Amino acid sequence: MAQTLFTNVRILDGTGTQPYAGSVLVEGNRIRQVGSSTAPITPGGATVIDGAGATLMPGMVEAHTHFSWNDAATLAGIQTMPLEEHVLWCAKVAKRYLEAGFTSCLGAACAKPRLDVVIRNAINNGQIPGPRYLAASQEITVPGGLGDETLPHLPFPEFSFGVNVNGAEDMRKVVRMFLKYGVDSIKLNLSGDNFVPGADSHTTWMTDAEVAAAAEEVKMRGKRIIVHARSKASVQQALRHGIDLIYHASFTDTETLDMLEARKDRVFVAPGIAILYALLNESEPFGITRETAIGWGYQEEWDAALESLSKMHKRGIRVLPGGDYGFAFTPHCQNARDLEFFVRYLGMTPMEAIRSATVYGGQIMMRGHELGAVKDGYLADLLLVDGDPLANLSILRDPKRILAVMKDGRFAKAPAIAAQRAWGYAA
Repeated sequence: MAQTLFTNVRILDGTGTQPYAGSVLVEGNRIRQVGSSTAPITPGGATVIDGAGATLMPGMVEAHTHFSWNDAATLAGIQTMPLEEHVLWCAKVAKRYLEAGFTSCLGAACAKPRLDVVIRNAINNGQIPGPRYLAASQEITVPGGLGDETLPHLPFPEFSFGVNVNGAEDMRKVVRMFLKYGVDSIKLNLSGDNFVPGADSHTTWMTDAEVAAAAEEVKMRGKRIIVHARSKASVQQALRHGIDLIYHASFTDTETLDMLEARKDRVFVAPGIAILYALLNESEPFGITRETAIGWGYQEEWDAALESLSKMHKRGIRVLPGGDYGFAFTPHCQNARDLEFFVRYLGMTPMEAIRSATVYGGQIMMRGHELGAVKDGYLADLLLVDGDPLANLSILRDPKRILAVMKDGRFAKAPAIAAQRAWGYAA
């Protein structure tokens, strides 16, 4: 098997251990050995990459990915992209995520029924470059809720943003359809959202019978449900039905936080606070003034989300980066910005923020035993970074500072640093 040896690197292993000087040997698709500066690894026949003091860390994980969001300013702008162009768009974006250092991504809904499945399969088959990927369904909603974005001028109903259900049996039919397509996750929109008339972020729209039907079908096939849940009631509803991956969770109270904490060994929260920030502060060029965003309720939600998420972090609930990148005001591949927000607004240390994108990321990908850390035997998903992310997290969203990206032992972005062959490796 091919071997690559990273030498003269500063190892940030993702687990919370302070960085240390050392070397890392990759053999095939796994990390064979992690060495310290006092116990260096003999290069032998490995291709040697001299990191010149750069940081070697695990690949990052995006917990709430929308490859098919096409940097439009509106949902209609996403949906009206023709299917063929949309597939090509997703393929291009998947490659960009990988080169930006996101070696794993969890799909959080696609714009058309099979987009996520097609892209995941193409990545797995080697047809296109991209991160490890878990494919999601379209967003499932109810009339009047988030995702009920009827676009009557479109020629086919499958071009609508979400899929409407009415009642438990209708839910079963739709969930079974997506499971037949081969998705890894079923997305339910339990709460509203502030830009939906009459269905703001405080509202909760699905009945327990509808959610229970979805949960039964998904459990039967060994898959999982992911939910859009901004309201307090929707977070509690998700927890009652054994749903462990919750997006947003902006509004909580003591009861809700207690419920989350009681399940903290199973539950993940990916809040997506970057879109709240962008709507309030960076969306005027796209037709949304700060006054408009405040009027919709986003200042109230921003304040509530920071309070809720800070309390979650203090209680040991796993909060992960990710959410709603792919709009004009939250462009793709700035996703690592979430880590900066976690430090600035949620009280995390830079080390905790990186752990949320690496170790917790491996866990949310259901591969926590082999993904998300620089450890012997783990999968070789690695980033070589120019500088110290603990001192400046913003370098993780600067393409020039991402010197190399390795996924599964192969370079997706090869280092410019000259490699050399060494000889006589002894195990």
